[in-house]
Amino acid sequence: MKRNLRNSSVESGVKTVLKKVETAVTSGNRDVAGKALLQAVKALNKAASKGVVHRNTASRNISRLTKKVNALQPQATPPAA
Repeated sequence: MKRNLRNSSVESGVKTVLKKVETAVTSGNRDVAGKALLQAVKALNKAASKGVVHRNTASRNISRLTKKVNALQPQATPPAA
């Protein structure tokens, strides 16, 4: 019972950070997507180490998210005056 509660909580948290990355990618903001990706990688690795998510599943999700974020064009910075 305890493990079920912990696992569902961790899994829910992972889903939340994955959604944050997806929404940042669809909005086209690379900076926000990059920061969200770092959080997602951390959450996925932690979940995989605890056995909540299979390590190959975590690796696959990280790879797919990284490809999406890297495909975004960098934000144009205004020239320094």
